[in-house]
Amino acid sequence: MSAWRDGLTEEEVRQYWEDGFLVFDDALTAEEVELYRTICASDAVVSNRSQSMYKQETVHLLGLTTMHPALLDLARHPAIVSKILPLLGPDIQIQHSKLATKPPAKGLGEFPWHQDFAFYPHTNTDLLSVMIMLDDATPENGCMQMVKGSHKLGLLNHSMDGYFVAGCQEPQYWEDAADRTVQITPKAGGISIHHCLTLHGSPVNLSGRERRGIVISYRADAAYQLADNLFNDTGIMVCGERKELVRCESATYRLPKRHQPLSKSGTYRPFGNAWNQVGSEVTDYS
Repeated sequence: MSAWRDGLTEEEVRQYWEDGFLVFDDALTAEEVELYRTICASDAVVSNRSQSMYKQETVHLLGLTTMHPALLDLARHPAIVSKILPLLGPDIQIQHSKLATKPPAKGLGEFPWHQDFAFYPHTNTDLLSVMIMLDDATPENGCMQMVKGSHKLGLLNHSMDGYFVAGCQEPQYWEDAADRTVQITPKAGGISIHHCLTLHGSPVNLSGRERRGIVISYRADAAYQLADNLFNDTGIMVCGERKELVRCESATYRLPKRHQPLSKSGTYRPFGNAWNQVGSEVTDYS
């Protein structure tokens, strides 16, 4: 049995809370990586976006765990769950999942510096994201970069003219932090884990090859979403049980107010539809 199945050491837990992220190689076997590559290249997944989009744009294909049973199994994989249990506690839900790809065209695929929590604020910050690499992440192909300790800054400004924008609007926190900025480079089958307030971004892909990864964002069962949309896998239990309790931190957060309608009917809902807390694929509510 490999060491990674044993969860986190006390030092790794300390490092997560100090730096805001962890990186592990060899979380999945080579056979598992090939399985997930095949599934993510199948019609069930790829047909949700045009081929031209994958070649020219950074794609974040949401609700990924509902597109194939093996992808939901991945969200519950012991190699992942054993490492997030010490960080989130025993009762954990999916917040959302996505296939994240950078196009092979050189010079494309940049994603701005941001904090995940700004997109979907909750009553507490017991949320994190796991990125499972299907290709080696390298500086050449636009790997993620993270600023050590930035999760301790609290929620930074992601608004312009009163509306939410995807990028953080306080560049001093990465421009003046070269000595604390880390290239996140797990090999294919490796994972990175980062806190929902860790400041991160990724530059353009210069490799000429596609860079693929699966991102699964998790939340503690007691974290209640305050704004933004739910996805069809939001609220699926990964481990533990649904206790229907909410834990509130003493903090003030700006909600992500959007320009565009956020409902299928086109009704303008500037703060989304988060009040129901669970997506359409949640099956443990009657």
